Amino acid sequence: MLTFSVAVATGGLSQIPEGKEVEEDWGIGIPKHCEKGRVAQVLLWSANKVFEELTDMERQFHKAFYTVRAYLHCDRCSVGLLDMAKEKEFFDVWPVLMGETQPYSGPRTPDGREILFYKVIDYILHGKEDIKVIPTPPAEHWALASGLPTYVAESGFICNIMNASADEMFKFQEGPLDDSGWVIRNVLSMPIVNKKEEIVGVATFYNRKDGKPFDEQDEVLMESLTQFLGWSVLNTDTYDKMNKLENRKDIAQDVALYHVRCDKDEIQAILPTRERLGKEPADCEEEELGEILKEELPGPTKFNIYEFHFSDLECTEMDLVKCGIQMYYELGVVHKFQVPQEVLVRFLYSVSKAYRRVTYHNWRHGFNVAQTMFTLLMTGKLKNYYTDLEAFAMVTAGLCHDIDHRGTNNLYQMKSQNPLAKLHGSSILERHHLEFGKFLLAEETLNIYQNLNRRQHEHVIHLMDIAIIATDLALYFKKRTMFQKIVDESKNYKDKQSWVEYLSLETTRKEIVMAMMMTACDLSAITKPWEVQSKVALLVAAEFWEQGDLERTVLDQQPIPMMDRNKAAELPKLQVGFIDFVCTFVYKEFSRFHEEILPMFNRLQNNRKEWKALADEYEAKVRALEEEKKEEDRTTKKAGMEVCNGSPTPKSSTCCIL
Repeated sequence: MLTFSVAVATGGLSQIPEGKEVEEDWGIGIPKHCEKGRVAQVLLWSANKVFEELTDMERQFHKAFYTVRAYLHCDRCSVGLLDMAKEKEFFDVWPVLMGETQPYSGPRTPDGREILFYKVIDYILHGKEDIKVIPTPPAEHWALASGLPTYVAESGFICNIMNASADEMFKFQEGPLDDSGWVIRNVLSMPIVNKKEEIVGVATFYNRKDGKPFDEQDEVLMESLTQFLGWSVLNTDTYDKMNKLENRKDIAQDVALYHVRCDKDEIQAILPTRERLGKEPADCEEEELGEILKEELPGPTKFNIYEFHFSDLECTEMDLVKCGIQMYYELGVVHKFQVPQEVLVRFLYSVSKAYRRVTYHNWRHGFNVAQTMFTLLMTGKLKNYYTDLEAFAMVTAGLCHDIDHRGTNNLYQMKSQNPLAKLHGSSILERHHLEFGKFLLAEETLNIYQNLNRRQHEHVIHLMDIAIIATDLALYFKKRTMFQKIVDESKNYKDKQSWVEYLSLETTRKEIVMAMMMTACDLSAITKPWEVQSKVALLVAAEFWEQGDLERTVLDQQPIPMMDRNKAAELPKLQVGFIDFVCTFVYKEFSRFHEEILPMFNRLQNNRKEWKALADEYEAKVRALEEEKKEEDRTTKKAGMEVCNGSPTPKSSTCCIL
């Protein structure tokens, strides 16, 4: 006889009959408060095991059932797991559409899925405890043969069969179901429902241990357990989604690396080992690679990499890659830190490819920042405070500081709801550049840090973190006062050597100076000779205008004047404001800190004069136009007047009263 205890799959403790919750003792003489404690204990133990195992639903169920088996008071429990696919693959649909197989006409779950048990887990709790897993179980398997699990999956009902031998569903049971002589006497079957109200499986409990049928308290206990297990499926679903996202990320990174990484043919443009030695770089000795690079690299003087007035305008992008390699040799870090020369070449080449071909924030800008860092260290004498390892990290940070820049700023990432803005709460692009740089360095063939020990590696990564994040101008204003105090402090030392010794050991002060150096490097285009600065400024402005166009067309917003190409004539005025408000402080303080850096400040002042002259010229033209317009207005107004009663009167469409 089939007895429906609860007619809704998602019913729980709230389905307890009214009155019994407060007054009655349930079942076999166990007080209600003890039964509640039993339910709570089951859920507590289940929770403990469920949250230990997030990777797999089956393992989750295994642990939960095994842990609470002593509370179940039954001989056996089987869990049938349902296929969750709502749509068939095309190769499964074609045979039906072609008439080769009949369409499915069997029972379906309440949400319309075909009822297919892809696995049955059999928990044996009597005699010798055991767990049996039956993948793709046949319909005649004893746990499914009755049709009860299918019925529960279809209806969502909880079914309590008090006498299995008298029920038609269990007519298939002609004798013991296993070698132990076990037979089904009574059954309690209920759906396992997830948070989405989907039936994910059916749990069936067999034979209460005292021989009596399952009663209401058993239903409450078992339902609480299955309900909890159903909800816990969300954990494995979430974990599975996270796993898939992680896998997709790995695939995307692999694709990105494929397109960015310097391949075996490209490296020949810098390391022509095939032509010179007839073999690949990997087959060459370090000495052989060093000899080739001596001939291929431009040297320190050809492109003035030690000079603050360095310009990339006459260089090809490949020239800049070679200059980047040269800087590492000039720092003395290649041999000192055993950087494989093939890896160094691949790294520089790959970094250059990882910069997007945007108008300004491209590989040329990335190299210029690194070159300025190199020049501040070497020509500006700031290297006195830093170790070779730190200089190694600082130049590398300069190279990577704007890698994969999109040509739009942080505010645009937020306004456009770019995924980067959702991933990084602050310094959005800077954190992305940092992560991309670390991503390249994590690749063995590009890892120029591969022969550092753990402490050295942690130190260079820490410095790169600070240096690249420091290029966010929003942070620049926060560190200005601290930097100025350090500069003032340096003036209190009469002996320069004593100051160098002091600052070299002051980690925090060195990091602040390094952060300000990154700002000076990032803005260094403003300190180039006028013929260079005027051209670069137009590139910067063009990229800003492109963002302004996007704000106007995509975001339907009016861009600020700096990014509005309709106000391009105001560029000189904007440049003067930028120099006064942002740039002057950093270069004035650095020239005060180290007189060797004075050329940057001097050229900044010269460029301000040039921009101010252009701004004044534009303002004069604007004033002249305004005066001309006022004169036209006065003339027009005068022409529109006539005499009436001896005085000027506006023209009227009516009459003049005498």
